[in-house]
Amino acid sequence: MNIVELLSVAWQGILSNRLRSALTVLGILIGIASVITLIGIGEGAKQEAEKQVQSLGVNLIYIRPGQVSSMGISMGQGNAPTLTYDDAVAIRENCPAVKEVAAQYSQSFQVQYGEKNTMTQVNATEPNYPDIRNFYADRGRFFTKRELDDAARVCIIGDTVANDLIGEGNPVGKQLLIRGELFDVIGVMEKKGMTQGMDMDDQIFIPLSTGYATLFGLNQVTGKTVRNILAQSKDGEDWQAQFQITNLLRLRHNIQNPEEDDFMVRTQVDIMQTAQSITGVFSLLLGATAGISLLVGGIGIMNIMLVSVTERTREIGVRKALGAKHNQILAQFVIEAVLISMTGGILGILLGVSGSHFISNIAEWPTVVTPISIILSVCVSLAIGLFFGIYPAKKAAMLDPIVALRSE
Repeated sequence: MNIVELLSVAWQGILSNRLRSALTVLGILIGIASVITLIGIGEGAKQEAEKQVQSLGVNLIYIRPGQVSSMGISMGQGNAPTLTYDDAVAIRENCPAVKEVAAQYSQSFQVQYGEKNTMTQVNATEPNYPDIRNFYADRGRFFTKRELDDAARVCIIGDTVANDLIGEGNPVGKQLLIRGELFDVIGVMEKKGMTQGMDMDDQIFIPLSTGYATLFGLNQVTGKTVRNILAQSKDGEDWQAQFQITNLLRLRHNIQNPEEDDFMVRTQVDIMQTAQSITGVFSLLLGATAGISLLVGGIGIMNIMLVSVTERTREIGVRKALGAKHNQILAQFVIEAVLISMTGGILGILLGVSGSHFISNIAEWPTVVTPISIILSVCVSLAIGLFFGIYPAKKAAMLDPIVALRSE
């Protein structure tokens, strides 16, 4: 028998019990659809995490203070007053791999406009902050270096602050009270949304010098302390910039032992790798969950093929008596299993792609169906058919024709 005849006989065997075959196809279909949909959800989450990290800026390096302890209890990274504005100036002047630097000091204050007030984050920084963070004013403008030097009482507000305090109309030109101090609104930042759990639209930007003069004051010991320093490395020089910043701060802070660093330097690459590892575990768990349903579907194929062999024992005996060879019987039942599995796989791919688009459009959850997941699904379908079909096929091929002919 050639391959066409084997396919014809195998297909007839499948159609001889349509309901049972359909239920087995359904098991594979659900498994493959689950794999594609859940992998799509995991891949979408991964790309969304990468998008959020990239939205923070380009070639970013974060420098944060060390941690302070109270009664032997760590209060968390970033609480110690170990970074100063002079550190930011030194990085700008002495690290050739660094392109831009912006120091920051942020604190929550009550902000008032007319009879309305809200509690929001006031971020004191430098004029090059928008370029480093890729975060610009949508209306009006950001403050200038001259306004920084003059400690001007100007502010740029986020979209959430604008809606909470002013509502409709253009906030530019209005005046706000921040901790009782009057500030002129010169701009409204573009809408950014949530990034790493923080509402980027719920904050106000002021010149760093103005913050020291009116809101934060100076540290009695270290002077102009900062909560963090943002640096932007030159293209392709992330590692060099991190190395230069780390060594410079160790020299400035008189640190001999690297384990005693009173600061933390992290690049955007580090954050990206952390995000990818988290979403990778998430995708793995989703894929493993869907894999269980595939395993159940494969066991279903083995079950139906074993039942089929039992029910068709006499047919197998007749075929062997008429000259059918061992390999032909084996091939027939393997082909039946593969046809069932591949039919379920193809239908599962269609359902999985449709399900991914449905989740993306209706549930507003990002999903990404990659060609690799489709190719993997086809290969898995084929492998399941072969793996779970070989044992029943071998059982059928090994039947003694005399014993098979005697069966009822």
